[in-house]
Amino acid sequence: MQLIRNTKCIAMGSQNIFNVSYSRSHIVMVKAVVVLNSNEGVSGTVGFSQEGDGPTTVTGNLSGLKPGLHGFHVHALGDTTNGCMSTGPHYNPAGKEHGAPADDIRHAGDLGNVTVGEDGTANFTIVDEQIPLTGPNSIVGRAVVVHADSDDLGKGGHELSKTTGNAGGRVACGVIGLQG
Repeated sequence: MQLIRNTKCIAMGSQNIFNVSYSRSHIVMVKAVVVLNSNEGVSGTVGFSQEGDGPTTVTGNLSGLKPGLHGFHVHALGDTTNGCMSTGPHYNPAGKEHGAPADDIRHAGDLGNVTVGEDGTANFTIVDEQIPLTGPNSIVGRAVVVHADSDDLGKGGHELSKTTGNAGGRVACGVIGLQG
């Protein structure tokens, strides 16, 4: 939160008396967007918004996916030169194991699953406190990846559960950019 103070100077004879007459908070809203691309017919748009130091709200719409749950993550690199494989691992600045969005132990980029309906589309909203749009752990410039399968949230007992949630291949991705 940025605090803006307005100072008023009152001149009284040879004395200047300074006092803060009022203060007001100015909370900045930051927005970002990613357009998802795919060689597999998956498309979508995901928006991010964060007010001040509050949680980030993620809203998205996806199409072209098989019905069911699909892993949805922020990945470390904003690089799609080799498709979604270039985006690296899940964004994990604290070096934790993979987990569910509500878990204390999780990658910052672990956003769980999105539910795709029988028509192949998903519309969703996620509110998360570990994916800021500003500061040293900002996700701007990183990537969003949608996976082929459901994320087991680190609880599946599979050898990949604690790193990727065993969410399968990467079917769509895009780089997160600031929105005007």
